[in-house]
Amino acid sequence: MSPALGNTVSSLQRSGTFINTLIAALTICGQQLFSSFTFSCPCQVGKNFYYGSAFLIIPALILLVAGFALRSQTWTITSEYCCSCVPQLRRISLLERRLACLHFFSITGRALVAPLTWLAVTLLTGTYYECAASEFVSVGRYRAFDNISAGERQEILAGFPCCRSVPSNMIPVRDEVALLHRYQSQMLGWILITLATITALVSYSLARCCSPLTSLQHRYWTNHLHNERELFEQAAAQHSRLLILQRIKKLFGFIPGNEDVRHIHIPSCQDWRDMSVPSFLCMGNDVQGNYSFLGGRVDEDNEEGRSGDIELKS
Repeated sequence: MSPALGNTVSSLQRSGTFINTLIAALTICGQQLFSSFTFSCPCQVGKNFYYGSAFLIIPALILLVAGFALRSQTWTITSEYCCSCVPQLRRISLLERRLACLHFFSITGRALVAPLTWLAVTLLTGTYYECAASEFVSVGRYRAFDNISAGERQEILAGFPCCRSVPSNMIPVRDEVALLHRYQSQMLGWILITLATITALVSYSLARCCSPLTSLQHRYWTNHLHNERELFEQAAAQHSRLLILQRIKKLFGFIPGNEDVRHIHIPSCQDWRDMSVPSFLCMGNDVQGNYSFLGGRVDEDNEEGRSGDIELKS
């Protein structure tokens, strides 16, 4: 990949507009596939409303929870600023808290893209709404229902979404009710899109107005967070590998992959017990913590008589 193309891809990956558009497009495709293969209105009294409402709301809630859970920044903010189970080793300034709130609002906005897209698309399509609202149509003005009891009327209305065979005088009523539901559903969809757009614009404007950073500082801070996360992951991977290799060498006497092994170390029973105890958190006032299942005792020199070494001679 050329440097120019690599820079373009990296810029798109960090672009909020590109990510939001991609999430919305994937949600639309998923909704269409989901509706085609799974949705089938039961067309029974007392079930249409719950079935249609479940397909309308529950996937949106799942997408909302997934939008928060799948973003690493959510857990970073939770552990750094909200978690009280870890003792505070430093005082968090007011500026840091305001920046954390600003970052949380950004995460919330992106997490809302998928569920709002789901709701908007399903309402514009109208299938779920038509199923859920089929039993609640006011048909008093239709003469075709004059000599029909309330129970039969509900059964007929519940069967409208399935296009069941109805008497000839009911066909115009069914078509008019379907158009009415489609009208209501699409109006709700456009209202939702309008409110979401206005809310996003107002929230973005208020966030920038209330932000303690200027426009250039905010851009620098965004790039700083991205570079910090990327470089930290690279350094952490290299550091942990070197640390593990060092502890494995002290435990077994050689490093994996070394073909010229002349000296091995026989771990004692205490070494195995220490290695099986996880110690990977730096808690309290400890100056240095252990970060793996290879306990700190492995780093210490073994006492005489606790373990032995074997020389391998060719």
